[in-house]
Amino acid sequence: MNKAMQVYDLLSDYFGPTGWWPAESKFEMMVGALLMSQTSWRNVERAIQNLKGRNVLSPVSIANAGLETLTRLVRPAGLYRSKPRRLRDFSKHVVSETGGDVDAFLRREPRALRDELLSLDGVGAETADSILLYAAGVKVFIVDAYTRRIGKRVGLFDFDNYAKVQAFFRKMVVGGMRVYREYHALIVKLAKEICRLRPRCDVCPLAGICDFAKTEKAGMRPPKKSARPLRT
Repeated sequence: MNKAMQVYDLLSDYFGPTGWWPAESKFEMMVGALLMSQTSWRNVERAIQNLKGRNVLSPVSIANAGLETLTRLVRPAGLYRSKPRRLRDFSKHVVSETGGDVDAFLRREPRALRDELLSLDGVGAETADSILLYAAGVKVFIVDAYTRRIGKRVGLFDFDNYAKVQAFFRKMVVGGMRVYREYHALIVKLAKEICRLRPRCDVCPLAGICDFAKTEKAGMRPPKKSARPLRT
């Protein structure tokens, strides 16, 4: 078994099923992915509940909503100057392309759909791949700051490039859609609870195979390098 699959098995045994992505519809998943940038899932949930409470959680409703109303509803997700506009523009795009039919929008050829998503304001590779994996059912590995942090600490790879990290997991991860979805969710869970900026290696299920944990145990922690802060 390769090391990437060892990581998956150890995390799966430790945390159990994650039940991720929590949503009642594909469009709700898409909205969650759009709102996740630079905030916590708890804040995204609050914003989504606000949209549900006003019965506007649909492409047509959001496309027709006033920007002031949307700003008030999704404010808990932060970036209140850009996220409401981007969410409305995204919804308008879905409406213009398919009349608001989310299933029809997501049924497009995966590469073309990804390119289309990336062409929209505020949609980066991580957001596009989240929509592909969880809403469209396309087997693609999501790369975020947590994936890079854990992958480099464990010793799976030593690079940051999105495409290279994604290609690594595509080559090494054995399994179907469920494994890809769970793997991402397990990485996020580990990063938030244990493998933080100041990691808790003493309780980490990966300590036995992690390069970073071994240097910690031996008292040989490498010097910190100046880098852009990762999410905690």
